[in-house]
Amino acid sequence: MVKIVDFKTYERNDGSEFNVLIVQGGIEAVKSQETGRTYLTARKTNVASTFDAITCESLIGSDFPGAIKKVEVEPYEYTVPTTGEVITLTHSYQYVSEEESIVINNVVQKAEVI
Repeated sequence: MVKIVDFKTYERNDGSEFNVLIVQGGIEAVKSQETGRTYLTARKTNVASTFDAITCESLIGSDFPGAIKKVEVEPYEYTVPTTGEVITLTHSYQYVSEEESIVINNVVQKAEVI
């Protein structure tokens, strides 16, 4: 289950606008790579929508089925907001519906048999 926690409006190259919903997954326990201590966090990601700002605002707080999964992507640079440090990441977080999650977790990839 994910929860809509906010929305943002972006401008396309042609000047038109669109809204993305900011969705957040459940609480997870994660171990710090620096200190080795466990802390709690929740993954967030943006999901494009066709909704206007009024509809997006009214959806904040809504829960719906799915999860936020970590996926491998082409390397990209990211600036850490708190420190300004620029790092290279090779993953992203994406919303995955329950149906997609079932397929991802249960379909065996085609393998070559020799």
